[in-house]
Amino acid sequence: MLSVPFVLMGILFNVCLIASNLFETKLFTAGPLTLTGGVIIFPVSYILNDCIVEVWGFKKARLIIWTGFAMNFFVVLAAQIVRLLPAAPFWDGGAHFDYVFAMAPRVTLASMLAFVSGSTINALVMSKMKKTTGSRGFSIRAIASTIAGEGVDSLIFFPIAFWGIGMAEMLQLMLTQIVLKTLYEIIILPVTNIVVRTVKKHEGIDTVDGDISYNPFKIFDL
Repeated sequence: MLSVPFVLMGILFNVCLIASNLFETKLFTAGPLTLTGGVIIFPVSYILNDCIVEVWGFKKARLIIWTGFAMNFFVVLAAQIVRLLPAAPFWDGGAHFDYVFAMAPRVTLASMLAFVSGSTINALVMSKMKKTTGSRGFSIRAIASTIAGEGVDSLIFFPIAFWGIGMAEMLQLMLTQIVLKTLYEIIILPVTNIVVRTVKKHEGIDTVDGDISYNPFKIFDL
């Protein structure tokens, strides 16, 4: 049976993923950097991923990753259907609606592939490191898995979504995203540690994955 904390974390994971994709249409500046709004909330999905692996193990995280993929695909598909509906004659928000939801197929594909790959690598690194260290060293596992996951995410997303821009600009975008999202993880680690300890105590478990399959497609192997 799935516990209440697990279900709630899974729901929040899905919400963060969908919201971050919608927020990508907002660009803002932070000093010399130009960033997308998604950078504010997307790292939370990696933090939740870390918490789920730490408490319940890789197999539960794999399930949540694929539900996130499915829900994001559902929202993208539904948005395209809504865009095709004839607009009311008195409604003048069509251009704004399309600006948010008219996602380029290439960017959508890049986002989905990058999310599944990066999140799976994040969970895999967390799981394998915990096999070696046991319950000790959660903070190190969280940081290392984020670097690995975000690295894979960026290596897939940016070449597909921004193919055609200069290599130097693309590498700068990738490096900036990895560094900022990892710093996000580090800054919020005290909160993450409290959440993990509290959930472990509530659930009465601290899963260390044994001889399991890391095949990302064994979704229902729980």
